[in-house]
Amino acid sequence: MSVRDMTVSRRVRVKAGLGALAGALLLALVPLPSGPVQAAEVPEVRAPKAAAEDSAVTKSGKRGPYDDFSDLKVTVHQTKNLRAQGVEVTWTSRERPPSTKYTNFLQVMQCWGDDAAGPQREQCEFGAIRAGDFFMGLRTLPKGTDPLETKYAEAPTGNNPFVPFRPVVGEPTDSVNDATYFSNNDTNTQPWLRTRQDGTGEAVFEVKTALEAPHLGCGEVDPAAGRTTPRRCWLVVVPRGTHDPDGSSDISAGLKTSGLSQSNWDQRIVFPMDFSPVGNTCDADKAERRVIGSELLTDAITSWQTRLCSGADSRFTFSQSGEDHARELIANPTASSPGMGITVAPVEGGAEVVHAPVAVSALTVGFFWEDEGAGQVHDLKLNPRLLAKLMTGSYPYDIRLLSFEHPVPDHLEGNALSIIVDPEFRKLNPYFDRPVAPQLGPDGILLQAVNSDVNALVWRYLQSDTDAREFLQGKPDPWGTKVNPFYRELGLDKTAPLDFPKADPTETEVSLALGGGQTGKISYGQQERAPYSNDLHNGALRVRRGASGATFVGAQDPTTPSGVKLVASDVNPGSRMAYGIVDAASASRYGLDFAALPNADGDYVKPTTDSLLKAVARMPDSAVKGVKAPTPATAKGGAYPLAAVAYAVAPLDQPADARRDYARLIRYAAGDGQKAGLAPGELPPGYAPMPKGLRDQALAAADQLERGKPAAPGGDESVPAGAGSSGGGSDTAAVGGPAGDSGGTAGSAGSEGAAGGSGTDAPSASATPGAAADGGGSGPGKSVAATSGGLTPGEVLGIVRWVLLGVLVAGGVAALAGPVLLRLSARRAATGGSG
Repeated sequence: MSVRDMTVSRRVRVKAGLGALAGALLLALVPLPSGPVQAAEVPEVRAPKAAAEDSAVTKSGKRGPYDDFSDLKVTVHQTKNLRAQGVEVTWTSRERPPSTKYTNFLQVMQCWGDDAAGPQREQCEFGAIRAGDFFMGLRTLPKGTDPLETKYAEAPTGNNPFVPFRPVVGEPTDSVNDATYFSNNDTNTQPWLRTRQDGTGEAVFEVKTALEAPHLGCGEVDPAAGRTTPRRCWLVVVPRGTHDPDGSSDISAGLKTSGLSQSNWDQRIVFPMDFSPVGNTCDADKAERRVIGSELLTDAITSWQTRLCSGADSRFTFSQSGEDHARELIANPTASSPGMGITVAPVEGGAEVVHAPVAVSALTVGFFWEDEGAGQVHDLKLNPRLLAKLMTGSYPYDIRLLSFEHPVPDHLEGNALSIIVDPEFRKLNPYFDRPVAPQLGPDGILLQAVNSDVNALVWRYLQSDTDAREFLQGKPDPWGTKVNPFYRELGLDKTAPLDFPKADPTETEVSLALGGGQTGKISYGQQERAPYSNDLHNGALRVRRGASGATFVGAQDPTTPSGVKLVASDVNPGSRMAYGIVDAASASRYGLDFAALPNADGDYVKPTTDSLLKAVARMPDSAVKGVKAPTPATAKGGAYPLAAVAYAVAPLDQPADARRDYARLIRYAAGDGQKAGLAPGELPPGYAPMPKGLRDQALAAADQLERGKPAAPGGDESVPAGAGSSGGGSDTAAVGGPAGDSGGTAGSAGSEGAAGGSGTDAPSASATPGAAADGGGSGPGKSVAATSGGLTPGEVLGIVRWVLLGVLVAGGVAALAGPVLLRLSARRAATGGSG
């Protein structure tokens, strides 16, 4: 039976005996086993490469006046269906020698430009990072350094000439220091990418869409301006050898001139980059269905949105929020509350809801680690005790920059100064077992500021390991490092909070000479030395840029009372390193490496499709039967310990049209939405396609949601239980009404993706409005949930409703007649507010 058939207005008079009714209800409420969790043959979560390689492009360099790049081959491994993400760039060179100090390297930049031949240098984001001793990474073109430079050979003010940046919309920059459009803190410029001894090189380049870089406009769709296809952008590679444009060569000091200088620019290799649409890809006049909750679903629902919009009369807007806040909105709704929440832990106790699994993903420690001696580090192991040290500020260098003036704080005396010199870390990672200064490791690990169920999962992982648990209790490791005492009193060996506290109160004062005999002073603490990321995605982006964002360096600022402010230290290409606890989808999106973590068997594993599905198969039920609880202690047999399942939770007491639309989202998530790939509508890297058992469970939940609350005894099937409390109960109310026409679209959500448009409604998917701020609770919401059999997807099969109907029709003991209204007006949460 189609969704249209199930939702069209109808009146049914049913005669049923009390005994038959009781039997039917009992049958409906008997929990049925959910389908088994089976590991299907599917790609690894870290493997977008196969799909990406379909659009890989390889190009060769050419001979220049002084350096020959004709043997250089550069491959950009994804050039289509791009979003804000990392793109792998690799190169090989048979003849070129390896990089030395600022010689024989590549410079890479992102540019806009509507000319089919490629961009002009004024259209490229470049020049905000000072690399080398002179102007190599800047837009400055000193007079006389390039015989082919004629356009920017003179400067009207007597300063060095420069190449202005010209944005898609707006005025060009008017000075080389103009940071109107990008700066050293947010640019994706790569001014110095080294070639290894074997003539090969690799990098992951961060590409930006019009959302992150409106000055480039990549992927922008603007029908009002006549732009109906996404704006194409360009990746430009400028190879550099051993000579500057005037023929000079200084191997000891390296190259001095900018990649934008005409002679250098003439050697460029240009790659077209096609983006998925950015902008409002779903008509704003469609009915809005609001969804709020876990970041674990953000990348997936962003991909799904346009396909869900295509051909339907409603649109979905997703607001990212802590799961505790989402549960609170479902538990205690208002007129403007969303009609669906995304959570990991279930909503417990109270009225009826469905829990539908929609995605399988995980947390990971994503890292980007450059080593000046050997290029980039790709393999890293971390055990729970090392994670406990990082998360509790137990390394002195994670609290302050040590110096004679600022020694190790007394309460951390005797601890390893940083992870890079921790004997436990070195034993686990022999590559680092060599002399190194403790300050040459990464800044503190990035942890998100948002309250989240997945944060509690990390704490449970530490508690599941004996060494880590005892460390949190106060037992030193075998080398003498002990937990920061300000964390010991938090009881983290037993409690699993939804947040990552920064508990160390140590303050470090920075003094700065201001001139005129004046000295400015400012202090920083743990949150400046080891700052929070805004969320998991922001953490992954910071790691990709190789900088945590730590601000502990003093700089002059006449606008402050002290004349000083705190700024981030410079990040030098070739020695960047950062790590953070992020979700696998964001880590995959930006091409981060995954640290291997030990599971309950002690085997070091990374998040792959196989390891995630093995973890799901071993997860016990939570307090709500059929809703799986992420449990690191059960992660055995190759399972990954930080796997989790995201659930869509929706109340049954919503209007019929809202229930129908939310059911359509669930069906798409369980159908076409589980096809792994890079195209809009598919499941992005970082997720494991749900096994059949979870998909069946989701489809059963969608059916349950569309049916709504069971009819009250003594009522007609077209009137919902409790309608009288809404001032209704009239048998004149129709089912579906004008919205009935959308029933066919909802029913075919699983197949409409093939005919739908492309792209994503990225602004809505990533929005985090103030109204969606985290609640302050420390555990799951306490209200609305499935508390009886049949209301939890794992306890019901779709066929039960037909058996129930047959029993009701066949019963003949005592007639129970009355109008039942399938549309409930008591709750309009999904139609209010803005996304």
